Amino acid sequence: MIEIIPAIDIIDGKCVRLSQGDYNQKTVYNSDPLEVAKAFEDNGIKRLHVVDLDGAKAQHIVNYNVLERLATRTSLVIDFGGGLKTNKDLDIAFECGAQMITGGSIAVKNPEVFISWIEKYGPDRIILGADVKDRKIAVSGWMEKSEMELEPFVSGYVDKGVKKVITTDISRDGMLQGPSFDLYKEMMQQIPGIYLIASGGVSQIDDIIALDEAGVPAVIFGKAIYEGKIKLSDLQRFAK
Repeated sequence: MIEIIPAIDIIDGKCVRLSQGDYNQKTVYNSDPLEVAKAFEDNGIKRLHVVDLDGAKAQHIVNYNVLERLATRTSLVIDFGGGLKTNKDLDIAFECGAQMITGGSIAVKNPEVFISWIEKYGPDRIILGADVKDRKIAVSGWMEKSEMELEPFVSGYVDKGVKKVITTDISRDGMLQGPSFDLYKEMMQQIPGIYLIASGGVSQIDDIIALDEAGVPAVIFGKAIYEGKIKLSDLQRFAK
């Protein structure tokens, strides 16, 4: 059964969503992320993906107070990302209740630091964020596209101990046009054994069912819930 991971993206302490990572295409869905998280918890959800969009832009952790509220006032297992660049950022995230962190830009720009995190905390607590546009890795809150190809990038980190990988197709994120099924199938074929967390484009419950049938281990989604395309009660069949 696919693992269900709703997303809460944070700007100015509020629950928002962007379209294709564009900060100028921002919609505020709730001024209190805790209210959103509690609704997930009440419907049997166990996991939560929290992205500090202010942190991604500022290049250091910003919304750690929101993280702490979510972690201390729900039982959700939270992975946290966005702007984590230093050991101090990681310390703050873990001290505020994150049980896992996601590193994306740091894995591209400072691989030695990212590898040291894997070695220090273990692969169960460090998730690789491999966000992709036109099959190239994107960094810095998706504001930059690197020249690194997706699959060699991920494979290199699997060789260094990474187990969990979040891959977001930026062209689909927040667009409600369906996930990149072919991309995820190709990744699982070429990099066997990875715990692939699909992200971007989920528009309806049938998308999640199709990812499950394709053998994708986990899925992150947000806008489909906030726009009412998926009801929280629809997710109860996947609750573990």
